[in-house]
Amino acid sequence: MTAPVVAIVGRPNVGKSTLFNRILRQRLAIVHGEPGTTRDRIYARTEWRGRPFYLVDTAGLDPAAGSELEAAVQAQVRRAIQEASVVVFVGDAQTGLTAADWEAADLLRASGKPVILAVNKAEGRPDRLELADFYRLGLGEPVLVSALHGIGIDALLDRILEALPPAEPVAEPEAFARVAIVGRPNVGKSMLLNAIVGYERTAVSEIPGTTRDVVDTLIEYKGHPILLIDTAGIRRRGRVQPGVERFSVLRAVQAIERCDVAVLMIDGAEGVTAQDAHIGGLIVDAYKGVVIAVNKWDLVPNKDTRAYEAYVRSELKFLDYAPVVFTSAKLRQGTEELMDQVVLVRTERRKRIPTAELNELLKDILFRHPPPRRGRRQLKIYYATQAETDPPTFVFFCNDPELVHFSYQRYIENQLRSAYAFVGNPIRLIFRARARETR
Repeated sequence: MTAPVVAIVGRPNVGKSTLFNRILRQRLAIVHGEPGTTRDRIYARTEWRGRPFYLVDTAGLDPAAGSELEAAVQAQVRRAIQEASVVVFVGDAQTGLTAADWEAADLLRASGKPVILAVNKAEGRPDRLELADFYRLGLGEPVLVSALHGIGIDALLDRILEALPPAEPVAEPEAFARVAIVGRPNVGKSMLLNAIVGYERTAVSEIPGTTRDVVDTLIEYKGHPILLIDTAGIRRRGRVQPGVERFSVLRAVQAIERCDVAVLMIDGAEGVTAQDAHIGGLIVDAYKGVVIAVNKWDLVPNKDTRAYEAYVRSELKFLDYAPVVFTSAKLRQGTEELMDQVVLVRTERRKRIPTAELNELLKDILFRHPPPRRGRRQLKIYYATQAETDPPTFVFFCNDPELVHFSYQRYIENQLRSAYAFVGNPIRLIFRARARETR
């Protein structure tokens, strides 16, 4: 981290995610009336009065957590406290002080971290005497806030600034690659993220739908800064439940929109499904780079990678340019090869071809396969230029764009790939009429 961390903690359903969103002034965390909606640590960089810091939303503290999933979620909360420079402990003015608040306060005192007590849902409660019980926690004077209505937020942020350690000069980080891990539920996305970073960054369970929020993790891989984005599983539209799951799937789709490279995870034991193809289509429609990760490779009996890759490509013909990597997130195998391919795809995505070199190739393309006719009219392509990178975008100036048949466009794309690869990336081709040809 290049800035201090401020963790928001408290028992379930006291409004931590609402407070998180209010401070950020955007709806980043999923907010729902169902207790336990948040399961992982969600980071976001923000600033107050010119001082930058990372804000972290966490799941509800529950020392009595019993199930394996609940224990994994609580481990995420404790790690957030451990990483934090300052902890904001959120109480609920409507329900008052509870036994769970006392247990959480004991845990925070033992951490030795500076703690700011924020009593949420204090709208319409000007009488501070009603909140006197919160002084008994021994965490100092509470700050009365209403995350829902934006009351008391400035005062809370001022208290946070007072508690932060002195600012240290830091170098501005290099622009990082955004890599979204996407796929259907229970293919191992969160487990893969944990395998890449080397610790339990997100809660993992066999229960489909464990991940709900989009979880960002900034790492450095072989000198390359990379933002890994873990997402909820994307089900078929008709199977998405209203409420939390609907928001989770929406955030996962939005993660594809904001990434540079998407890792499309497939369950190797189950094979390619129609939903895998649908998610692949979302990646293509967004013109994002892609690496296909065949996960759970340890469960595949006949480990013939060539045959399986041929099978994947036959099922996902529209992703014939994507590298295929075989991984076992559970055994932490194949992650280095996967990340090498991710870095390669990001590099290829930003590759720029000089205009003179591109037009020499265009001459050869036109000579080997002249443009087709449509009736009496002949397509003429005069010259080309690479207009953009990320994704690679080429503009071809011609006499009439309507004369360009999709098969000839495909031929040009294949020739560009043959010459320059653009591994793992879609190529966008734009045909425009030359100025004097327009009417």
